[in-house]
Amino acid sequence: MEGFSLKFLFYSLAVIFFIHFSRLSHTEASSKGGFSTDLISRDSPLSPFYNPSETQFDRLQKAFSRSISRANHFRANGVSTNNIQSPVISNSGEYLMNISLGTPPVSMHGIADTGSDLVWRQCEPCDSCYEQIEPIFDPAKSKTYQILSCEAKSCSNLGGQGGCGDENTCVYSYSYGDGSHTSGDVAVDTLTIGSTTGRPVSVPKLVFGCGHNNGGTFNDRGSGLVGLGGGPLSMISQLRPLIGGRFSYCLVPFGTDPSVSSKMHFGSRGIVSGPGAVSTPLASREPNTFYYLTLESISVGSKKLAYKGFSKVGSPLADADEGNIIIDSGTTLTLLPRDFYATLESNVARAIGGTPVSDPNNIFSLCYSSLSGLDIPTITAHFVGADVELKPLNTFVQVQEGLFCFTMIPASDLAIFGNLAQMNFLVGYDLKSRTVSFKPTDCTKAN
Repeated sequence: MEGFSLKFLFYSLAVIFFIHFSRLSHTEASSKGGFSTDLISRDSPLSPFYNPSETQFDRLQKAFSRSISRANHFRANGVSTNNIQSPVISNSGEYLMNISLGTPPVSMHGIADTGSDLVWRQCEPCDSCYEQIEPIFDPAKSKTYQILSCEAKSCSNLGGQGGCGDENTCVYSYSYGDGSHTSGDVAVDTLTIGSTTGRPVSVPKLVFGCGHNNGGTFNDRGSGLVGLGGGPLSMISQLRPLIGGRFSYCLVPFGTDPSVSSKMHFGSRGIVSGPGAVSTPLASREPNTFYYLTLESISVGSKKLAYKGFSKVGSPLADADEGNIIIDSGTTLTLLPRDFYATLESNVARAIGGTPVSDPNNIFSLCYSSLSGLDIPTITAHFVGADVELKPLNTFVQVQEGLFCFTMIPASDLAIFGNLAQMNFLVGYDLKSRTVSFKPTDCTKAN
């Protein structure tokens, strides 16, 4: 069986980017042709976020709940040009990133989010901050910290979330969908990112938010957020001169030995090509924070089902011919339009045979007490120009003892291609050519 096993399930519910810090010049990094970082599971015993009192299933259920909460806050008024940041639920990301800001460098664990842009962290002096285990960043101790003026282009890029503070300085204020909030100064400082070569990359003048007033549902083991979206203030966009707008990741499947980490690649090392690689265009939609793909159909075995999107008034993806689904590393499950999902589920169930059982947590619609002896069909997502063939390890997960469930669920007004569907693929983003590429890969052996 290629589905998920229980033995090491908790190691892969989410990923932390752990980076060791030292200095390397921007030009040195460019000449090396890109760089890579290790990714370590959020719930691995190797992670500072590991909670030994939780069971494997506790962690899994929390990941599923975060998927639903995240989708709820992407919706309707959230996915709009007037309120780019508000849909992001503050503590919902499945990945965390450890980067360093300042001179000397001070590390931070932040939620790594492809669904938001601005990098921000808690800063002294703290008017009102949530508790965090790591020391709060003191910009007065950084030799390279500088607050931006209101006239700076980066300040105008904030739109309605930016403004003018005392002495003509740029300030920001974000209110998240779950009631959490952050506000403070907009500044620049030196970013340091480590690499698997042992030669970390130092990038001057990264624009970030220095939050003096922060609160809500943030975790005390995190100290901010790392925006990896497509907007001008995201870390990816700001690193474009260094990485050329190219990055990729390879997520190891559930059941992998925790000593084997996932990988993220930048620059030329982020290019996805070669036998088996397929590419699909990134669709241009607002807000440009999100990465939109165009899904044409899904096949169950040899039966192709034409994709039917949302027609509901108020859906951010209603009647979209292009860009009808968001690819998101921070959402565990794949969400599909309710009517289309019903057709897909009935075809999957028919292909499998067997007797479905109900999910007592009411998250999943199609479950079985065991996959042993059942014929799990290959499911293929047909994007424009790219057929992505999903294995059972992408489409079924054991959620508790005696319960295996389909990792796609119905949604009312938002479609998301989640990270379970992306495991054991090298997934590459090229923001210059505006493509996303998929290459079937044994991510346990990728380097």
